Formats: sequence, C-alpha cells, structure tokens
Amino acid sequence: MADFTHFTQDGRPQMVNVGEKDETQRIAIAIGQVLVGKPTLSAIAEGGLKKGDVLSVAQLAGIMGAKKTSDLIPLCHPLALSHIDVALELNEGACAIDIRAECRLKGQTGVEMEALTAVSITALTIYDMCKAIDKKMRITDIKLVHKSGGKSGDFKAND
Repeated sequence: MADFTHFTQDGRPQMVNVGEKDETQRIAIAIGQVLVGKPTLSAIAEGGLKKGDVLSVAQLAGIMGAKKTSDLIPLCHPLALSHIDVALELNEGACAIDIRAECRLKGQTGVEMEALTAVSITALTIYDMCKAIDKKMRITDIKLVHKSGGKSGDFKAND
C-alpha cells in the first residue's frame, strides 16, 4: 500500500495532505466521445429533441460536474476552480459528439479529476437527453490528454 498515496501505511483510506505543496498554475484537459446513430446526430444538430438543446444543456451539466467533483469522488479535494471550459463538436465522420473539457486553478493539487468528471457528466447528459430515440449510444474514450503544473510536471498524451 506504500505506493498508493490515498492509503495510510496500515491500509486505511486517507485524503492526501497537500498542505506543504507549493501553489502552482494547474491545467488539465480531458476528452471523450458519445457515439450515436445518424438520426440522433441529425436531431441534435437540428434541435429536434423534446428535451431541448442537447449541446447547451450537456455543456452546462459538464461545468456543474467539474464543480462538484469532490462530492462525487471519495478523497478528492474540494477545489476553487478558476476556469472551466466544456466544448462539444458534432463529428459527422464518426457519427459522434466529441467532448473536450479544460479545468484550471492556482493551487496545491491538480485538476485532472475535475476535467475527467466534466467530460463524463457531459456524456451522461447527452445520453440521458437522447435515450428516448437512441438506445444504442455508446460513451467512449474518456481520457486525460494534458496536465500541467505541480511537482509531477507536465503530461501530454501522445496518441
């Protein structure tokens, strides 16, 4: 258990103590995708769903999700995020909605979980709003693609 920071030496869960860490500018970017049928993609593009504007609602849900990450993920620090951006793009070639979330703050711990949560909640909201017309949707490829700041340095996915 010594390699896992969220556990004490005797195996009990703990919130990591970041009190001694330096404050640095932290940025994390995550992406994901919701694969949908062509009729669903067309309905989203045309605004033809009964539940309303899927992209706007999902974007707001993703922002709200990032802000609530510490309420959803055990042992995650509550953070005062300085910036959250959730962008959605209709991808006709893949018949999908591409999701990108960026979170920022100046603090003592990273914002990777907030970016990943924003993408996840955005995807789940798209699914919820479209499930009446498309039961075959798939949420896929949620991953961290960039992280900067902090002691562990920068990360950039190379795929």
